[in-house]
Amino acid sequence: MITRRNLAMMGIGAGVGLSVSEVSGKYGFSQAYAKTLTHSNKGHTATKAHKSHHSSNGHHYNGDYAQFLNSVRSEALSKGYNAAIIDQALNFTAPNDKVLQLDRHQPEFTMTWAQYRSRVLPESKLKKARQAYSANQDLVSQVTDHYPADPGVILGIWGVESAFGTKMGTFHVIDALATLSYAGRRTAFFHSELMKALKILSNGDTVPQGMFGSYAGAMGQPQFMPSAYLRYAVDFDGDGKRNIWTSRADSLASVANYLVQCGWNSGEPWGEPITVPSGFSSANTGRKLTRSVEEWANIGVRPVSGEAFRMANGTGAVLMPDGVGGEAFMVYHNFNVIRRYNPSDFYALGVGLMGDSATVS
Repeated sequence: MITRRNLAMMGIGAGVGLSVSEVSGKYGFSQAYAKTLTHSNKGHTATKAHKSHHSSNGHHYNGDYAQFLNSVRSEALSKGYNAAIIDQALNFTAPNDKVLQLDRHQPEFTMTWAQYRSRVLPESKLKKARQAYSANQDLVSQVTDHYPADPGVILGIWGVESAFGTKMGTFHVIDALATLSYAGRRTAFFHSELMKALKILSNGDTVPQGMFGSYAGAMGQPQFMPSAYLRYAVDFDGDGKRNIWTSRADSLASVANYLVQCGWNSGEPWGEPITVPSGFSSANTGRKLTRSVEEWANIGVRPVSGEAFRMANGTGAVLMPDGVGGEAFMVYHNFNVIRRYNPSDFYALGVGLMGDSATVS
């Protein structure tokens, strides 16, 4: 069972880059609820004051929003952050009601792999992936010379996360994180992310009005949370800023650096579609059940391509996300690295297949 909150906590903006109907279909929400996910936070109104809020240390925060923001400002200044930038960033009068609405109304839903694939990987999006790769092939080559991850997987993450940099979310990140730090359900987590976002601003990598992202604070083209940004974002274009909002070079290099830092094995594939023999048991599936590819071949597992396995001398696991009778995949070590970006088999398969469609001739 996947929740909408899980998607946000994974560091991606659920619904970013999708229409109302796509969000409704992709994630199983009603059209009315999906509509709230595709709208910006412009014109939000003041929420009613709460008598008590949790502070970052788990205790209750007593006081109004202005007092809360003053406490955040004091903490930021104690860390040596730029006072003028912090004042500009915290220039709010009330929590963001839309952020609170999205945080508090997160229905449970289920989706099959076939449904997910049909919505996330329609031919129209695969065509855009091929166009994006063609337009950025030289840049991607430069990026992978420095950060040796797979070009297709980099492109797949870029496409799934922000529609190739065109849909990054419309929430002001500080506004969203301050709201969730003050009145959300995981105040300690969001307070930590808020302080990291203020650090990014103080460092001068972007300006408050340019720091856009999802309602939960996932930022820019890679949809990094502030903590991931500080760990993995890089300045690839050499302008002195790690700009994942408007710099394509920085964005793609940051994704590649993320993969490399999380253990990407250069030159190895993520996985591939396969066929399994009649009578193949679901007990033999699961990404933790690894065997040598030779062993899988000996019991009748074959690549859909009809050619040799992409990693014939390695080890892999068989995934059948919709069970016996559905699609099957052989997945290798790098599949689990993609899952470090978002711990979902569907996500990792979608990224891998989108990247293959764009880059594998």
